[in-house]
Amino acid sequence: MAPPRLIDIHSHFFPHSWPDLSARFGGEWPWMRHEGDRRATVMIGDRPFRPVYDACWDMAVRLEEMDRHGVDHQIMCATPVLFAYDRPVDQAAEVARIFNDAAIELREQGRGRIDVLCQVPLQDSDAACRELERAMAAGHVGVQIGNHVGDRDLDDEGILVFLQHCASLGAAVLVHPWDMIGTGSPRMRDYMLPWLVGMPAETQLSILRLILSGAFERLPGDLKLCFAHGGGSFPYLLGRAENAWHERDIVRKDCPHPPSHYLDRFHVDAAVFDAGALKLLIEVMGEDRVLFGTDYPFPLGEKEMGALVLGSTLDEAVKAKILAGNASRFFGLEQRRVLVGA
Repeated sequence: MAPPRLIDIHSHFFPHSWPDLSARFGGEWPWMRHEGDRRATVMIGDRPFRPVYDACWDMAVRLEEMDRHGVDHQIMCATPVLFAYDRPVDQAAEVARIFNDAAIELREQGRGRIDVLCQVPLQDSDAACRELERAMAAGHVGVQIGNHVGDRDLDDEGILVFLQHCASLGAAVLVHPWDMIGTGSPRMRDYMLPWLVGMPAETQLSILRLILSGAFERLPGDLKLCFAHGGGSFPYLLGRAENAWHERDIVRKDCPHPPSHYLDRFHVDAAVFDAGALKLLIEVMGEDRVLFGTDYPFPLGEKEMGALVLGSTLDEAVKAKILAGNASRFFGLEQRRVLVGA
């Protein structure tokens, strides 16, 4: 029997270098401090943000590691620290162009095994739509967005306009949590708690805002929407939200159906790192709405890519859907191969 195909829909990149954004715009911006031995640290001003290594920018290294783990294809996107949502829109638009063009350059080194998601200046829906159009024309298969822009959540009217435009272009949307709840609080200072507690909460908040605000009633049914990190804490706490919708009118006042009614409006990735959590995720979301994702090549990503799904007790047909089939359909990868002659 041939080994199963693996399509990783949640992986990240950093270019080897990029223009000095602090010199260009002023203030503190991310930059790369190379340290030798294939290692580097992403800095924000003079503060370390994240250790990285050359798989972020060297596609030969990435392809070698994909081969080692049996990964056929990756969808690659930048990192939320680069979004610049809190900057003037002209700066954020220029930054988006820089990293979107860098993504295309890296994709071209990927021997047909890499596709990329763009970023956009989401604080301005018109500018975001323009950059999405430019990036899609250049070869991006969709867009990665943060789950909020300051105090504006995904049900904000401007963001809904952007999501409607994504649907009209057939652009897949990966929602990635960022700028987490509680960051900066002394209670969240230690042990990477913003990533361990804030990130799952951010994703649950985003999904519930779309549901309870009635936003899904206004979004096209063919919008391709996926939430990273297994949907955060949403699958585990869906019952709590369901109970609240039935018992309290202030919860359901803008939402005509209980939360479970909307499970067919979005997907999630499978980056949950635990067999029990994966089982629950599939029970809640259904086997057609879970996509294999690793958060590669970051420190909190899946180190043995595919091991969780491959080592599970899932039926082989379900494994095949999660590992590749669902992603191929979601991103239209088979159609793209036909169009480009790959």
